Amino acid sequence: MIFKKASATPPLRGRVRVPGDKSISHRALIISALAEGRSVATGVNTGDDVMATARCLTALGASVTMDIGRSRATIESPGLDSLAEPAGVLDCGNSGTAIRMLLGVCAAVSGQSVLTGDESLRRRPMLRVVSPLRQMGARIDGRDHGNLAPLTVRGAGLEGIDLETTVASAQVKTAILLAGLGASGRTTVTEPVLSRDHTEHMLEASGVAVAKDGLSVSVTGGARPVPREWSVPGDPSAAMFLVVAALLVPGSEITIDDVAINPIRTAAFEVLAAMGADIEVTPGGDSGGEPTGTVRAAHSELRGIAIDPAQVPALIDEVPALCIAAAAADGETTLRGAAELRVKESDRISLMACGLVALGVTVEEFPDGLAIRGRAGGGFTAGGDIQSGGDHRIAMAFAVAGLIAREKVRVQGWSCVETSFPGFLDVVGEAQAG
Repeated sequence: MIFKKASATPPLRGRVRVPGDKSISHRALIISALAEGRSVATGVNTGDDVMATARCLTALGASVTMDIGRSRATIESPGLDSLAEPAGVLDCGNSGTAIRMLLGVCAAVSGQSVLTGDESLRRRPMLRVVSPLRQMGARIDGRDHGNLAPLTVRGAGLEGIDLETTVASAQVKTAILLAGLGASGRTTVTEPVLSRDHTEHMLEASGVAVAKDGLSVSVTGGARPVPREWSVPGDPSAAMFLVVAALLVPGSEITIDDVAINPIRTAAFEVLAAMGADIEVTPGGDSGGEPTGTVRAAHSELRGIAIDPAQVPALIDEVPALCIAAAAADGETTLRGAAELRVKESDRISLMACGLVALGVTVEEFPDGLAIRGRAGGGFTAGGDIQSGGDHRIAMAFAVAGLIAREKVRVQGWSCVETSFPGFLDVVGEAQAG
């Protein structure tokens, strides 16, 4: 896909919407599959990642019907106790969220399940989930002693555990809590800092008692969700790319409606505000325990900052877009404490550094982050081929850079955007049309 700044790039204006939140969509499908009966999720993300979760749950015995045109999912399930050994391999595609959360589900299902994914997913570490599930009694085998997919899970007969994690991970926490529903006794997960807490909110909204004590969260075995209707708000991680585009393209001002604004998901907007962005988050309502609202952003002159490492766990998915904002800011922006970025869909630190350098930006790469020396108005003095590494967030980040680059920017592997934001270019085009 080729992106190039026109002599006067059209500003982004008006009100737009983004796809349903990917994290909440995964959980809405999975929690519904653990409930006996019929559930409905509207506004659900219909990208490839969530569709992979839908197919895997259907293979386990919970029928998930996706109406892509209406962004609606209908889940008919016999409940956790009646989910069964799948006849085939569960293919999670490129979704780390899907495979890690489903490992927790499969650990509670009697029989054998085999989970795998595409080439990228098969390189991503799984031991952080596998090890505690083994402690609970699940028998899990795989490449590299269970660290790499394909993974074989022999489930059921679980016992609750008290787990203290060394790295905050909502995927790990969710997998253990879901397995805990099918275990005997109490299961507790304690994190060093709070990770995304959608699972806790959504389990409570579906009738499961969840105990919270500081950074610890617990469930008791035998608890079961009840069917319900979910309304999935827009994805703030997807909104971030449009926000950064509006900040960088002169004359822009957009409002993104019905966005999830859980405080654990808005750290990137706070970072942009600290950089001088004209950005406003306005609370609106509540959906399944999740606060929603609008996000408004207008063209701004940004300045470089040192991002607080304590904020990093809450903005991992937004770092690629933040890097583009940093390159167009006045001064240096530093990001440290983000080693987790090297084991996402790609090595995001390396790919962002290489891509920015190709566009003429001065970048220093660290094992756990980057230092980006920006120039006000955009430091994209060159163009060329940018490797997405099959990572949707890398691809969209450099598409945004292309809006203000002086030369053509060619993003290789653009099809990966289908995993989370299939209509990204359409939404940008609509905003530019006013």
